[in-house]
Amino acid sequence: MNRAISGILNIDKPQGWTSHDVVARVRRLSGQRQVGHAGTLDPMATGVLLVCLGQATRVSEYLMQGRKVYRAAVHLGLSTDTYDAEGQITARAEVNVTLAQLEEALAAFVGQIEQTPPMYSALKHQGTPLHRLARQGKAVERQPRPVEIYTLTLLDWSSPVLTIEVTCSPGTYLRSLAHDLGQRLGCGAHLSGLTRLASGHFTLEEAITMETLSEAFATGRWAELIHPLDEALLDFEALTFGNEAERRIRLGQQVQGPTPLSSPSLCRAYSTEGKLIALLQYDAQTGLWQPRKVFSQDH
Repeated sequence: MNRAISGILNIDKPQGWTSHDVVARVRRLSGQRQVGHAGTLDPMATGVLLVCLGQATRVSEYLMQGRKVYRAAVHLGLSTDTYDAEGQITARAEVNVTLAQLEEALAAFVGQIEQTPPMYSALKHQGTPLHRLARQGKAVERQPRPVEIYTLTLLDWSSPVLTIEVTCSPGTYLRSLAHDLGQRLGCGAHLSGLTRLASGHFTLEEAITMETLSEAFATGRWAELIHPLDEALLDFEALTFGNEAERRIRLGQQVQGPTPLSSPSLCRAYSTEGKLIALLQYDAQTGLWQPRKVFSQDH
């Protein structure tokens, strides 16, 4: 691929693939070196995986800040060391749970909660991923972290497996949610299936398969599938700047503009031709807008 590609791909990650596997495949198909994903999915999971190419890798942090929606299957009565179906069984218990008990237990997780990340995760302890330490038989203390469950809906209950739909803040571990639910019910549990239905504005209905992506690159139709990088920034106000202001922004200099209407005090800066120039941050002390990320003119 000769010319640089910048943008976002909304990919339906296949089961059994790591997020890195998807990135590596996109890198090979596109010929781009600058490729990364915005939010890991475990190999067992399927669904929305956002992959950023070129300049879009610089806005992946804003993609990761979006709300997530998952459909998850939780198997009661079996606990595993990884909190999911890929781990070793650590405990078995009878499941004598009524629908009322289940609904009551689920309701306790709605709202702001503290969640301890699983040992088998990509989080690092002194520079080493926890999952690597776990495979060495080492366990380290993990500090609980605040997360928020906005909605938690029971879709199906066919003992010992329940299916739920969860809307949550970024950083929420569905494996930990399954484990904690099992602890609350007294029978243990693990995550037996997971699909990410949405990440921010991007949904599974609009996601493309790896087969579709491969065919699009083979036939030169890839541009139809890629989203512009400013779709990662839609939560921020959009402002238009003239040629002189654009020149100053590209030099990293502050420019005048309207006072922001809301927080966070960030805005998308566009040229009069409608081209995304930069992400700006408002400086309340000077009343000016400071370039935070400036994008190349050929993105």
